[in-house]
Amino acid sequence: MALVGALFLALLAGAQAELPGCKIRITSKALELVKQEGLRFLEQELETITIPDLRGKEGYFYYNISEKVYEFLSTFITSGMRFLLNQQICPVLYHAGMVLLNSLLDTVPVRSNVDELVGIDYSLLKDPAASASNLDMDFRGAFFPLAEGNWSLPNRAVEPQLREEERMVYVAFSEFFFDSAMESYFRAGALKLSLVGDKVPHDLDMLLRATYFGSIVLLSPAVIDSPLKLELRVLAPPRCTIKPSGTTVSVTASVTIALVPSDQPEVQLSSMIMDTRLSAKVALRGKALRVQLDLRRFRIYSNQSALESLALIPLQTPLKTMLQIGVMPMLNERMWRGVQIPLPEGINFVREVVTNHAGFLTIGADLHFAKGLREVIEKNRPASTSDTSASSAPPPATTAA
Repeated sequence: MALVGALFLALLAGAQAELPGCKIRITSKALELVKQEGLRFLEQELETITIPDLRGKEGYFYYNISEKVYEFLSTFITSGMRFLLNQQICPVLYHAGMVLLNSLLDTVPVRSNVDELVGIDYSLLKDPAASASNLDMDFRGAFFPLAEGNWSLPNRAVEPQLREEERMVYVAFSEFFFDSAMESYFRAGALKLSLVGDKVPHDLDMLLRATYFGSIVLLSPAVIDSPLKLELRVLAPPRCTIKPSGTTVSVTASVTIALVPSDQPEVQLSSMIMDTRLSAKVALRGKALRVQLDLRRFRIYSNQSALESLALIPLQTPLKTMLQIGVMPMLNERMWRGVQIPLPEGINFVREVVTNHAGFLTIGADLHFAKGLREVIEKNRPASTSDTSASSAPPPATTAA
């Protein structure tokens, strides 16, 4: 019974474990690059070390050794002199390494704002898994509306997998990553668009007035020539589908057409449902994940009657053109700003390759140090480091560095 109970608890814990929306694999090639940059940093640190001349007396023996002759006299230096050297160099090496590591980790965004409406959570879900050739990290990878900081979308998507090792870094994103972004913007009230008067394309304005002429002509003269209003409102959070053949986003929205006379309530002429399917092209530039959308499928129909749906057929092409020319560029401009991925400051991705899988996509890339480690550390160094330096260094060593 004890064994059965233990298995049950293990299965229960596994079922309740949160799945990652984002995974990152750092391969041995990237670690070698970071190692070389780290060695360059330590060399720069050692160049700043000044070891004072050693003067003293041992019995009848007086000594005065300058720094220039340390190498020449290295075979004759006593253990007491090596102790003095360790006091100077080993703590500096230790402190330099700790500063390097902490400064890099401090620049990695964990929970930050994407814009004025939405934030993103890159919390680590568990300890990184290290192997002989890779370091794998699981991140929550979830967006959230800033007005609802504690809200989170349940992750029921396929867990992304990383198997490649050819590039320096691989990043994987599941459908959940993108779904949480779209649901967050939906909850923040951002997925709606209203065009009034001159904002409605002239040709579309004329076509809409001709289509609903029978309804407009029955209105009072003061309303007939009122500005036209076209409102699009997404009815439910859009959903992302990732397949080996590509990435698509499905959107269902309402389209409302009305006249808006001044100082009077607006007069609704029609309301319809719009189903669209967008293709999504994902790219990684620097540290920004960007998405470009393209309208692939478009259909409008009435939620009132099949007869009214037939009457909407002439509007199909003009509305689709309006979306392609007027709406998609605005949407892509905002999407192209991108969202930052969890990578230390001063390190960017180069030579990216995107690969689609069933339920997730991966991006393989190499790393490029846009800034030297010293520049990163100096930028993030506290205002006063004198106390920190003293407290973070270990006690003087008793063996040579």
